[in-house]
Amino acid sequence: MARHGSRVREVPTSLSAPVVATATLPVVFGTAPIHLAETSENVNIPVLAYSFPEFAKALGYSDDWENYTLCEMADLAFRQFSVGPVVFVNVLDPSKHKANKEESITVVNKKGVIESKGILLDSLVVSNNTNELELDKDYIASFDEDGQVIIAFLKDSVTSVNVKFDHLTPEIITNNHIIGGYDITTGKSTGLELLNTVFPKLSMVPGLVLAPKFSKDPTVAAVMKAKASSVNTYFKAQSLDDINTLEANTYTKVNEWKNQNNYTGENEVVCWPKAGLGNKVYHMSSEIACRIMKTSYDNGDFPHESPSNKSLPITKLLVETEDGHEEIDLSPDQAELLNDQGITTAINFIGGWRAWGNYTGAFPANTDVKDIFTPVRITHNWLGNTIILTTWSMVDSPNNPRLINRVLDTMGMWLNGLQGQGVLIGGRVEFREEDNPVTDLISGKIRFRYLVAEPTPGQDIDNILEFDVNYYNTLFITD
Repeated sequence: MARHGSRVREVPTSLSAPVVATATLPVVFGTAPIHLAETSENVNIPVLAYSFPEFAKALGYSDDWENYTLCEMADLAFRQFSVGPVVFVNVLDPSKHKANKEESITVVNKKGVIESKGILLDSLVVSNNTNELELDKDYIASFDEDGQVIIAFLKDSVTSVNVKFDHLTPEIITNNHIIGGYDITTGKSTGLELLNTVFPKLSMVPGLVLAPKFSKDPTVAAVMKAKASSVNTYFKAQSLDDINTLEANTYTKVNEWKNQNNYTGENEVVCWPKAGLGNKVYHMSSEIACRIMKTSYDNGDFPHESPSNKSLPITKLLVETEDGHEEIDLSPDQAELLNDQGITTAINFIGGWRAWGNYTGAFPANTDVKDIFTPVRITHNWLGNTIILTTWSMVDSPNNPRLINRVLDTMGMWLNGLQGQGVLIGGRVEFREEDNPVTDLISGKIRFRYLVAEPTPGQDIDNILEFDVNYYNTLFITD
């Protein structure tokens, strides 16, 4: 058809804004008091929470962290560090992990309390002798602040009742529930297998992977490392694991336990011991993860600064015993020894309680700078994830100079910006002839080489103090 006149035709902008990956987004696997939530459907589903009320609404909350492990991270992130968001994956299923129980309770002032916890309120049956009472007509049932069920009776004649109910059994959750898997019959994933669903579901790339309480098991830790090293095939994350403080209850036992159980990955931060704040007990992996998040947040969401020597909301260090926990002391020289063995801990020396340690689990066996320093490894992951996110939209574009220049310009300016902000010592992107033989180009393959240098943590400041006798000559100078 003949054309006549003036027209405008739009083409994609040559310079694109980089799609920034969330550097330190934690994905936490564990158990939640789902009976206290607004819905019981959040089982083996990634749940994104930006605040404590959001977490409690979606998954419930309880101070019983031994049975409900996700609550520990919610308390730390939202109450102690005031950072977010956090992705939670609850593996406690009220349709499977439950038991039936019957109790007799005494009614005082038209109220009765069920001593058992974890009650699934929908299963509650209240009867007076042989007569079953009717909800909202004869009684009202609700949870109090401690998670116990309070029954308020609407008639004065009730003095005692029998109750039957189902209650959660979080104590039966094993390491296998955390590891999870893929069911070919239902097509559904559970446990750590759900790490690959976070980005498709939430459009956010996992940065940190945790499983407080469960990561002290070598099998769980191994799966965490494997999953974190290849998220959705393309992305990388960092796992944070705890050493078993019941078995390694002194600092001299930690390194042997670490090596025997293969806590030696470059994408693994190995933590010891536990931390206490008042009567609360935290896993060190949770503390360090939140400290990493907070440090990144304070730096404009850039992960290049180490969490080491940054404050932690703790008052003591703890190890497990057969009947609870006991407090331990850790001197700076002992903590330094742990650091030299690739273990992150905490000390109370100058400036209060602080995270202490820069090395990943790969140190000292591995000496590659990109693998041994925690902030460098996390930044390297973040750079790679961001490169993928940004260049993905360019896939299947015509392989011509326009595409090459678009990548070089977009990513080059981004790297220059990171250098100017102190995130990188330097960085550039190149399109090299030796990386792109003609046989690859005609096959649709194109390669760009990124050369970067992240700042390493200045962990060893050597101040040389010398006595200078020449200053005595000033005694003989007269006006």
